[in-house]
Amino acid sequence: MKILPIAASILSLSACLFASTGAMAQDTQSASAPIKNIVLVHGAWVDGSGWKPVYDILTKDGYHVTMVQEPLTSLDDDVTATKRVIDLQDGPAILVAHSYGGSIITEAGVDPKVAGLVYVAAHAPAVGEDESDLGKQYPSYTLKQPGAIKKTDDGYTYLNPADFPKDFAADLPLKQAQFEAQSQILTGAKVFSAPMTVAAWTTKPSWGIVAADDKIINPDLERFYYQRAHSHTTVLAGASHSVYESRPKEVAAVIEDAAKHAQQ
Repeated sequence: MKILPIAASILSLSACLFASTGAMAQDTQSASAPIKNIVLVHGAWVDGSGWKPVYDILTKDGYHVTMVQEPLTSLDDDVTATKRVIDLQDGPAILVAHSYGGSIITEAGVDPKVAGLVYVAAHAPAVGEDESDLGKQYPSYTLKQPGAIKKTDDGYTYLNPADFPKDFAADLPLKQAQFEAQSQILTGAKVFSAPMTVAAWTTKPSWGIVAADDKIINPDLERFYYQRAHSHTTVLAGASHSVYESRPKEVAAVIEDAAKHAQQ
């Protein structure tokens, strides 16, 4: 007469174990699923439109991609603009930056929604550091050229349009590089000397792309950044500072690798 209650207890226990195992499997599957949200941050003197070749690849592959159009007026303003876009994401996101944008994501990347960072020929200073001082330790080709970087009377910088094609975009079609030279976003000089107050790469996984022929940022400085951050590093031989435009397939592949592995 006691068999039925015992059987019922066994069935109940089995159901609980099954439900628990199923939930654990679901959680594991969710945790290892690729991240679908990608946020792209541009650097100095340009805007987000340069990301279009990478955007096209990522969206074709099923990712939800958003570009930040930061004002380039101060590091605080640019971080705020980036956080505003991060807040719009419906789940975890990979934060990607080019050039000065690396300083922006180093600050903004501490946001809980950010699962990983991708630095594309980008700066990655530590707390208390700024990219201007680091650039002096690893001077770039452009920094050594008198008159290459210009400044307005009210403190905004731009790259000499005559130097832009060969320094910033040597591997882009000349007409495209010339257009970008004449459509620069003037960038506040103070953004380059603003020290980091946090460094997201100390707590978040990161990926880094070295543009081996970069004349704007010394490739050795890029290597230093990524080695220090223990970033998964890719070196693209022959790539200029405009690597995100000239080598979109390779850049998109690194971003997708980050999206697949950041939460593992």
